[in-house]
Amino acid sequence: MSELFKAALLEKAAALSEEDLQLINRQALRELKAEEVFTFRLAACDDQIDRDHERFTEACLEQMAQLYVGKPVLKDHLWSAGVQTARVYAAQVEVQGDAHRLVLRCYMPRTEGTAETIAAIESGMLRECSVGVVVGRVTCSICGANQLDTLCKHMGGREYDGQVCHFDLDAPRDAYEVSLVAVPAQRSAGIIKSKRYGGGA
Repeated sequence: MSELFKAALLEKAAALSEEDLQLINRQALRELKAEEVFTFRLAACDDQIDRDHERFTEACLEQMAQLYVGKPVLKDHLWSAGVQTARVYAAQVEVQGDAHRLVLRCYMPRTEGTAETIAAIESGMLRECSVGVVVGRVTCSICGANQLDTLCKHMGGREYDGQVCHFDLDAPRDAYEVSLVAVPAQRSAGIIKSKRYGGGA
């Protein structure tokens, strides 16, 4: 099993549509009105090779979009109901230039308890998130070996006969949560990952 944490960025949501409200109300136990909810988008991950020389396949992103609907938005990866802040109500893969990007649409109730978090998001102080997924296949671009079955000798980022090695992440098994996190204000924090597929990070 490969458990990964990838950074995501919060985006402004468009005006709440009737369709959005219907999707949100599929998650709620009572019918919510537009003025009762705050929505935002997460630019979660894409199919481009990242700084760890890994990439999600387009098929993986499409499957993750289905897995993420209904999943919680937490704080700091703390698996506790007390820090559950929002919920993913819709997800889709969008094309941006040459990239296919997984975008999560999330909502939270507008209450006294969430006012501080909403203010932090709206002011731009809180805009990084870490998206946790489990994938079932990590394929070497050089030899095709699944790193979950056997570790090959190839190293991501190294060149072999003119081809730079990277690993394709595929066959998602679970997308279990998204966390709002305090990330230092540095561009290099764009990828945050914990790898568990046969050794070293």
